[in-house]
Amino acid sequence: MTPERPDGAGASLTSSEQRHRAARSLSEKAPRRPGSTPPLYAALDLGTNSCRMLIARPQGGHFEVVDSFSKAVELGTGLKNSGMLSHRPMQRTLQALRICRTKLEQHGVRKMRLVATEACRRARNSADFMRRAQRETGLKLDIITAEEEARLAVVSCASLVAPDTEQLLIIDIGGGSTELVWIDISRVAPEKRGNAIMSMHRGPFMRAPADGIAHVVDWISVPLGVATLKDYFREVDDDAARFALMSWYFEEQLEAFAPYRDATAHEKFQIIGTSGTITTVAASYLRLKRYDRNKVDGLVMNSQQVDQVIREYLALGPIGRRQDPRIGRDRHTQIMSGAAILTALMRVWPTNRMSVADRGLREGLLFAQMSRDGVLDLKP
Repeated sequence: MTPERPDGAGASLTSSEQRHRAARSLSEKAPRRPGSTPPLYAALDLGTNSCRMLIARPQGGHFEVVDSFSKAVELGTGLKNSGMLSHRPMQRTLQALRICRTKLEQHGVRKMRLVATEACRRARNSADFMRRAQRETGLKLDIITAEEEARLAVVSCASLVAPDTEQLLIIDIGGGSTELVWIDISRVAPEKRGNAIMSMHRGPFMRAPADGIAHVVDWISVPLGVATLKDYFREVDDDAARFALMSWYFEEQLEAFAPYRDATAHEKFQIIGTSGTITTVAASYLRLKRYDRNKVDGLVMNSQQVDQVIREYLALGPIGRRQDPRIGRDRHTQIMSGAAILTALMRVWPTNRMSVADRGLREGLLFAQMSRDGVLDLKP
């Protein structure tokens, strides 16, 4: 199991993204809405840990969320040892998909993209499970490549790109994998940099540098996320030792990813981090007793502030983290593996500007669909 990368920096890769349709039976049952009503779109992300869905309608240059769903299904449980999706996780996932199907029918959604990621990419029985899911729930899910997952994570973060940013590193820590994308936008006019990132859902991910183009210098998909990394060191009893081992092991996987080895923190370098780990760290930094997306999304932190929070997590220990309301009982078992990944990244690329993004694959899927249909009012 090795990190996935392009064949070579600057090489043109054939895009794997295709237009997908929902299951015919679902589309036929969806009622038509009046022409004056903005259409509803749905995006479903079936990951290693969770099944999550958003239903939204376009509103200006963004979208308005109409309904959402999130359930921890732990689909990747046991995958490391067996190479297969197990019975109980599949049952939990099917039940979650049935709820999603009900919501899609209730809202009459006709435009949707339903995808599965790392656990289904790795499992030997994933194709059989996809067929079973369609047969039992009526939903057709597509297993997307690591490249497309990285691309959509980038698209979701477009509005957080600062006008003065020239070098951008986007990190997406998932349950089963972590995507890193380094983008050079120095040849894009400052006022157009957000839209240049948004347009990356079209065409090859890697293309030659050119004026007006957001150029992907390098990217990598490391098959280690909060669930899979934790599994590697499950037998290490000491909390601090386990954290250190996880962090250094993850850093070793970054050896092939070297867009700019001499990069240092400066005003024109920005990191955007999207994941439950990063939003939890941000909420802890803000001392929030109850999570507030409006306060977390877009928050800017530096390496020292991130390190401070993670040191607090270590000091709490397993019992303290389980009881800490900032972390939550649904995340305490995996927060330290995510923190180990984040620590490794901050060690390699220290920064004064890491923007926290409470968004990710689902938002990227929605933006890509709406942009492709021309229903977003994007500034030129």
